[in-house]
Amino acid sequence: MLNVQEELDKFKKYVIQQSKSNLSKLKKNDRKGLYNTIKGEAKAMPNSFYLAFDLGEYGAYVDKGVKGSDPSQVSPNAKLKGQQAPNSPYSFKNKKPPSDLIAKWAQRKGLRLRNKKGQYVKGSFKAIGFITAKNIWARGIKPSLFFTKPFEKAYKNLPDQLVAKYGLDALELFKYTIQQPKK
Repeated sequence: MLNVQEELDKFKKYVIQQSKSNLSKLKKNDRKGLYNTIKGEAKAMPNSFYLAFDLGEYGAYVDKGVKGSDPSQVSPNAKLKGQQAPNSPYSFKNKKPPSDLIAKWAQRKGLRLRNKKGQYVKGSFKAIGFITAKNIWARGIKPSLFFTKPFEKAYKNLPDQLVAKYGLDALELFKYTIQQPKK
């Protein structure tokens, strides 16, 4: 006999563990903020179940990426050009990423400005934050799929009996289990 609660708990545990592992591998775990935010909840009831994942304030953006507002705004000298997340449901419109937070990140990482020859040039972390924020706003953020891939893999491993009993569709299940970012 199928224990629905046990299967949901295994599903939840696997997705959370693999999502955190992916963040670490992708180096998207700078200060463990997103890593520590990932949570899940699963509850089986006689004729239904509840399954939810919380990726924090910006987890969905990191997973699905963010469409840039105008890739043509990127400097012609930039190494990377073009839209980073053309199919993302999220996009930058009027609000740019916070340059002050990006400046702090650059300082923690010890990043410095370089010229075309790769030599260090003068420039503050504030300048790095401004340049990087403008680039992110224009090009967007590339999807990492740190959560989507483990979710899809775990779904494929659900027992057929569970999928049939609840008429589960992967896309619908995904849509309703991930907490959407606050707008």
